[in-house]
Amino acid sequence: MSNPPLLDIEDLRVEFATRRGVVTAVRSVSLALAKGETLGIVGESGSGKSVTSYAVMRILDRAGRIVSGAIRYGSLALQEADEATMADLRGREISMIFQNPRAALNPIRPVGKQIEDVLIRHAQATTDNARAKAIEALERVRIRDAARRYHAYPFELSGGMCQRVVIAIALACRPQLLIADEPTTGLDVTTQKAVMELIQELTRSEGMASILITHDLGLAGEYCDRIIVMEKGEVVEARAARELFTTPAHAYTRRLIRSTPHAANDVRDLLPDEDRQPARVPAVAAAASGEPLLEVADLVREFDVPGGLMQRFRRGGGSGPRRFRAVDGVTFSIARGESVGLVGESGCGKSTTSAMVVRLLDPTSGSIRFKGKELTYQQAGEFARSPLRRQLQMVFQDPQESLNPRATAAQSIADPLIRVEGLTNRARIRGRVEELATQVGLPCELLDRLPHQLSGGQKARVGIARAIATRPELLVLDEPTAALDVSVQAVVLNLLADLKAEYGMSYLFVSHDLEVVRLLCDRVIVMRAGRIVEEGPTQTLLSSPAADYTRELLAAIPRPAYLASHRHKDAAAA
Repeated sequence: MSNPPLLDIEDLRVEFATRRGVVTAVRSVSLALAKGETLGIVGESGSGKSVTSYAVMRILDRAGRIVSGAIRYGSLALQEADEATMADLRGREISMIFQNPRAALNPIRPVGKQIEDVLIRHAQATTDNARAKAIEALERVRIRDAARRYHAYPFELSGGMCQRVVIAIALACRPQLLIADEPTTGLDVTTQKAVMELIQELTRSEGMASILITHDLGLAGEYCDRIIVMEKGEVVEARAARELFTTPAHAYTRRLIRSTPHAANDVRDLLPDEDRQPARVPAVAAAASGEPLLEVADLVREFDVPGGLMQRFRRGGGSGPRRFRAVDGVTFSIARGESVGLVGESGCGKSTTSAMVVRLLDPTSGSIRFKGKELTYQQAGEFARSPLRRQLQMVFQDPQESLNPRATAAQSIADPLIRVEGLTNRARIRGRVEELATQVGLPCELLDRLPHQLSGGQKARVGIARAIATRPELLVLDEPTAALDVSVQAVVLNLLADLKAEYGMSYLFVSHDLEVVRLLCDRVIVMRAGRIVEEGPTQTLLSSPAADYTRELLAAIPRPAYLASHRHKDAAAA
């Protein structure tokens, strides 16, 4: 590092006091970061990467404390700074993009005003020009109709839109050090690219330093100069990005690289050799002949726009309709045993479409036929009691949000067995729950734990076990691996491949991760602005797309050339 470090961390140790004693979350971590440089910190959940950043910002919760080590920002020792000094630094000199955007935003204040608050607090704007600067900040993170979105509340925006607002707030004061903690989680690939290129541009043009904390190695390889790999609170490897991917020295680093989906591998290749099992023989051939399992025709879903919101939107000019069409004439089918990917940017209508397919939402118009029977003649509440309901299930994006926090894993898995299948014998229910847990690779000793006592991967398995409890013929998966570490994602994807082969289930796989879709799906449907723009066999569509929009999505995927070369080298060695 030729320039003097803007941030210098030496032998940092962070501990947390818990009911079971003291837990060391970060031990002996050292790193240095110069102006104009982007440092990636990668590792799985619990590796200490986020705790390290919280220590820099001095925002550890009450149970956490910096036990030893030094954190120097320029000439200032942050570990010794008082709260008044840190409050002045946060947002002006050092900004942070948090992983959960909704938790970071004030739910009862318009997002534009929240940007103004930061600008005025740090003397970057006056009351006269704060609004214009806030709108400019929204435009810089690719928020359409920024002047109108300025008036929106967080609950009126999608998760991806909220994430962009949080990034706009963090960049509003043009800080010297930006810490981005999983800044693109939940964003589609084109928005992810725009956000990362913005961060990269500011880092270089304004001499800003940035830290990217992520479990996406492809993203780190594309945008970081150097990468630090953390495992169990320690730095196990620190190299230039290219060197890390081409000649990884540590076994943990090699495992992370192998688990990262890429065009050069198969779903089985994501697993370490010792965990890899032979592919199961499919029970039902994909794209089987005969009547489609699911037929969707001219599906439309419109939402009423609240009057107050519409009035705020109209301040930017134009009258506009009072109803918003989220899904506009969508038509597709799924064969028995077929896996179909539904992809597109945030807000394109893919999640709304999937919610209508499983009848959690009523369509405005159109037809949904499942096994030859029309589903739209019933309201969503009536369909919940239909015999067809057990054959049509869903796995949700966030297992934490979809699980009852007061119900054990066993109770969550047993719920459809009791409500849908009508089982009453406790011994029989427990037996079926343990059988399902075994099928999804969840140790039975974890069944009596509550969701907060389980890891992200374990909660994902509970959600899948619950969804397959009724042996559905069609499983709708809404971003089931979006928030998982790459190694956990690898296990879940292989689990889904095995379940599909063993039971002949059909999948509607909703995702913005085209690499994951390529590994799991037979066919892909691309949506944009509520409509289908292209569909076809996965390998054909992703290798030679016909639509410009599909090409844009593929071009936005972070694909460091040296990651591909490492994969080929790894495959040859195997």
